Amino acid sequence: MGAVKGVQLADMFTVSQTSRAWFIDRARQAREERLVQKERERAVVAIQAHVRSFLCRRRLQRDIRKEIDEFFKADDAGSSRRSALCIFKIARKLLFLFRIKEDDERFQKLCRSILSSMEAESEAKVWYVSLALSKDLTLLWIKQIKDILWYCCEFLEQLKPEILQASRLVTLYLTMLVTFTDTATWKILRGKGESLRPAMNHMCANIMGHLNQRGFYPVLQVLLTRGLARPRPCLSKGTLTAAFSLALRPVIAAQFSDNLIRPFLIHIMSVPALVTHLGTVTPERLTVLESHDMLRKFILFLRDKDRCRDVCESLEGCHTLCLMGNLLHLGSRSPRVLEEETDGFVSLLTQMLCYCQKYVAQKKSNLTHWHPVLGWFSQSVDYGLNESMHLITKQLQFLWGVPLIRIFFSDILSKKLLENQEPAHAQPAAAAPQNVLPVKKTSGLKAAAPLCGPHGLLKRAFQKSASVRNILRPVGGRRVDSAEVQKVCNICVLYQTSLTTLTQIRLQILTGLTYLDDLLPKLWAFICELGPHGGLRLFLECLNNDTEESKQLLAMLMLFCDCSRHLITILDDIEVYEEQISFKLEELVTISSFLNSFVFKMIWDGIVETAKGETRELFQSVHGWLMVLYERDCRRRFAPEDHWLRKDLKPSVLYQELDKDRKRAQLILQYIPHVVPHKNRVLLFRNMVTKEKEKLGLVETSSASPHVTHITIRRSRMLEDGYEQLRQLSQHAMKGVIRVKFVNDLGVDEAGIDQDGVFKEFLEEIIKRVFDPALNLFKTTSGDERLYPSPTSYIHENYLQLFEFVGKMLGKAVYEGIVVDVPFASFFLSQLLGHHHSVFYSSVDELPSLDSEFYKNLTSIKRYDGDIADLGLTLSYDEDVMGQLVCHELIPGGKTIPVTNENKISYIHLMAHFRMHTQIKNQTAALISGFRSIIRPEWIRMFSAPELQRLISGDNAEIDLEDLKKHTVYYGGFHGSHRVIIWLWDILASDFTPDERAMFLKFVTSCSRPPLLGFAYLKPPFSIRCVEVSDDQDTGDTLGSVLRGFFTIRKREPGGRLPTSSTCFNLLKLPNYSKKGVLREKLRYAISMNTGFELS
Repeated sequence: MGAVKGVQLADMFTVSQTSRAWFIDRARQAREERLVQKERERAVVAIQAHVRSFLCRRRLQRDIRKEIDEFFKADDAGSSRRSALCIFKIARKLLFLFRIKEDDERFQKLCRSILSSMEAESEAKVWYVSLALSKDLTLLWIKQIKDILWYCCEFLEQLKPEILQASRLVTLYLTMLVTFTDTATWKILRGKGESLRPAMNHMCANIMGHLNQRGFYPVLQVLLTRGLARPRPCLSKGTLTAAFSLALRPVIAAQFSDNLIRPFLIHIMSVPALVTHLGTVTPERLTVLESHDMLRKFILFLRDKDRCRDVCESLEGCHTLCLMGNLLHLGSRSPRVLEEETDGFVSLLTQMLCYCQKYVAQKKSNLTHWHPVLGWFSQSVDYGLNESMHLITKQLQFLWGVPLIRIFFSDILSKKLLENQEPAHAQPAAAAPQNVLPVKKTSGLKAAAPLCGPHGLLKRAFQKSASVRNILRPVGGRRVDSAEVQKVCNICVLYQTSLTTLTQIRLQILTGLTYLDDLLPKLWAFICELGPHGGLRLFLECLNNDTEESKQLLAMLMLFCDCSRHLITILDDIEVYEEQISFKLEELVTISSFLNSFVFKMIWDGIVETAKGETRELFQSVHGWLMVLYERDCRRRFAPEDHWLRKDLKPSVLYQELDKDRKRAQLILQYIPHVVPHKNRVLLFRNMVTKEKEKLGLVETSSASPHVTHITIRRSRMLEDGYEQLRQLSQHAMKGVIRVKFVNDLGVDEAGIDQDGVFKEFLEEIIKRVFDPALNLFKTTSGDERLYPSPTSYIHENYLQLFEFVGKMLGKAVYEGIVVDVPFASFFLSQLLGHHHSVFYSSVDELPSLDSEFYKNLTSIKRYDGDIADLGLTLSYDEDVMGQLVCHELIPGGKTIPVTNENKISYIHLMAHFRMHTQIKNQTAALISGFRSIIRPEWIRMFSAPELQRLISGDNAEIDLEDLKKHTVYYGGFHGSHRVIIWLWDILASDFTPDERAMFLKFVTSCSRPPLLGFAYLKPPFSIRCVEVSDDQDTGDTLGSVLRGFFTIRKREPGGRLPTSSTCFNLLKLPNYSKKGVLREKLRYAISMNTGFELS
């Protein structure tokens, strides 16, 4: 029983404990709920307070706005003018609750009321500005007007002036700013109030300073850019005048402090084409700018490198160009300032261009943007400037316009050249070219490259030059550290930097720099006078010196080369050779000798191997100018024989260098192969072919024989069978041994084994047939009848595959050293060499090689003095194609675009390009593809176009009979002392003309020209065989026939038989004639009757 009571007591204790915990928890919850309730009540009170406050403020704002509206409503009703104090008070109320979006109309009315008050006559209490004189209100008024004017600025920043309503508001806010930042219109200061003007001016300066601190110039920049950087500017004269006057006021007020000139340059002078628009719309503002000599102040500020860099970095590249354009435009209007500040102006322009150049990229990437003047640019591009880019470009053109060039190069252009009436003679190549400068008289016409410059420059290209220049022979001696040399160097650096920075208008710059006929010759004379010994040695020393002075001197040389190259490129042959514009031919000889030596030294001394940056650009400039002269000389010679060779470069040394795989020897062949004699280059070419054959296993060795490809050809279908069997061969097989078996008309295999001779015959026959103009794969030029692809060859089925096959056959002939008598047009050879891809290639220069008459007609258009539109030409070409007149548009829509004096240069180049490239583009590409599958492009780049023709068709020199006699093989009993052989050589030497000797060679070998390297390289060798019977009975040499031939024993008199030949073996079959006269008569008859198809 006691145990039971203990259990009950324990249960009671547990229940009591649980109830207590529950009670405490409930009390805690109740306490927390009371706290939450108090927070809610407090939040409700706070919310109610905020709401009541908000509603109260709204009610107050509504009441105030209502009061303001009633104020302005009464004002609009035309009641008496309100006092300035009323306006001040209503303005305070408006500013107290001002919201831009909500109160814009009220703010407009306030501004109108203020301006209206300022127009009152003799009512001091009405003038809003009168409150500034109240001691109690002065500070409050100043604060109010500052706030009002800044709100005007904020509205100006948002408005779009091209919208009519917005343009009115722009005028309103600008008027506010103009009125209260200058005391000129304040009537309160008239008469007795004049004494207050200094204090009021100080107050205006204070207001303007406040605006400047808050960003006044950026606001004006936005406004001006929006209004002017458009296809048609939308700022009126009044608006533009007001905006620019406002911009100029702080600068003038601060007495042209650097602190104000900086933001003026960054924000105002960088507005696209601002000076152009000022000159057009409100020229009075430009007069004000000039009256304060602002250009000089800009130059003095920006000539400091740190300040100029700071301005450029603030603007970035796009807007730096805009600033530069405006400065150049101002400079063109102030030549006196430029004459006095040339050094500073050149310095700041160079620094700006150098800043932009850092971001000019060579190619497109994810980090670049396209700029119409700078090209690919690695900074962000403001595409909003594109609308003004044509105007900015026109401003930049002042840099290479005649007035600035005359100012910058005044020291050079002012030099009087010595008069010499004697005609200049070409200097020998061995003379030191840097010490000789024959000079010319300039006259004639200057033609601009297509689409390369403004109309003014193109128009100038056809005006007769009046400048006369005489003969000068400078000999060096000018100190390179003199002030004059430094000045010219700095100017050349400026123009060279512009060429590498303004990449998309490079041609315009070059055209402008070549405008003055005497600038380049005088610059060349100046270059030749530098240093103690003249130009060449000095510039070679500069290459090894990494000093600023050396870089400047080399920039001068680069500029001369770039400009001269451009000039010679755009001049046609008449202007170069007959009129001799800018340079006489003797000068070109001297200059080319200098360039040849300079480029050779750069390569041979190892400078080019490691060249980067500026050194690489220098090499490209000098080498480009050199090659333009060389190619011009190849087309029409002006230099003496062996002028281009380097006598100090021995071919044996070059061969050794090449064998050792020396880079400089490879660079010689890549860049200036012409310094190596032509014969040695041909040997190098043959050596390259031989090495490739060995590498490909195409040469017979003691351990292996090359793979042979056998083809069977029907004589009646030689071209078709050859095309079908060879076109599908691999490149390796085409370069390898190909054996041909002919099948006659009866389907019977012809006797004989092909040991290269039959393949040679096959190749010659194929080439003769495909190049026959009657087939219409190729045409001949008018005049000299040279071959080029026929524009109408597309009538053939698979004509492009045919051209590729022709290219392979031609390549195979060159590869095997088989000369073929195929004379190509010069322009087509240039395309085969890839010259037409060069930026300096001119279709017009090559046009005479296609059609000399057509060329004369085009050049007569260039020289036409009247209005070319009278001729009724369009940018199209009408052609008779198989009886139908076909119109080819030179550009899209060309048949509706008339040819005018402005676009006639473009027309000439487009027409030449169409005739020589566009019409035969596909055919040429196919042939080149086939040719290059056999002959590597780098192999033939060693040769000029005439040299490539010689490589294909043999030497155009007279036949060397002694060389032929030395390398002739005799059969059938003939020998060198045989009387018939002695007669033969005597007849060829004494009785035959050069033309007949060429016909004789063609009769035996199928080519009228000797091999380039002489008859030792004729394969198979030239052979003469004594024959007793006709060709169809001839079974080859026997012991009897050989003995009879050797001892001159004849079966019967062969007087009735003619000499015959096997061209596939270069074999002359000669009967054993008894009399020399008979031999002469028969041989002459045979070669005249069996010359075959003549191409030339």
